[in-house]
Amino acid sequence: MFLRTIEPAEAEGEVAAIYAGEMASMGSVMQATQCWTARPDILAPVEHLLHQIRDGFSLGLLNFRLITLVAARHVPSSYCSHVYFKVLSGMIGREQALAVQRDYRNAGLTDQQVAMLAYAEQITLDASRISQEDIDALRAVGLTDLNIADIALAASFRNFLSRYFDAVGAQAEPEFLDGDLNVREELAVGGR
Repeated sequence: MFLRTIEPAEAEGEVAAIYAGEMASMGSVMQATQCWTARPDILAPVEHLLHQIRDGFSLGLLNFRLITLVAARHVPSSYCSHVYFKVLSGMIGREQALAVQRDYRNAGLTDQQVAMLAYAEQITLDASRISQEDIDALRAVGLTDLNIADIALAASFRNFLSRYFDAVGAQAEPEFLDGDLNVREELAVGGR
């Protein structure tokens, strides 16, 4: 990490409560959480918004995480690529997660998921190029306006988070790094 942040032993108040929740659920405090404490007043609102988007995601947790992996690849963000590859591997299996990372269009996903990920990818690459025709194509595969708004929120928020993590030097924790050094290198899309 490039910045000085609040260590778990130093945490007080709201930061300590957030750290304690993460310690209880994960056994440690992730750099993705700790890095916000260079501005401790920002940690709680960011955490709240992340949980609100993820927990209320109209297409379910799996699709939220698929969007996150694809967006992270194109930001590019090594941190989020490592973390979400590992998380998705636990949900859909390592081989399918690797297929999604390499080319989601040929990873055995549904047509709706492919359209969802193409939209998330375009948001990450250049959202200014999205047109009414793109939205109509999403509706044609059965996505509602709520779904489309959720995809845009998830991809856009991931762009924000991933860019911040890289800007302050957050590094993926060892437990998120794949055991295969070639896969690990492939996921290190941001040069870390």
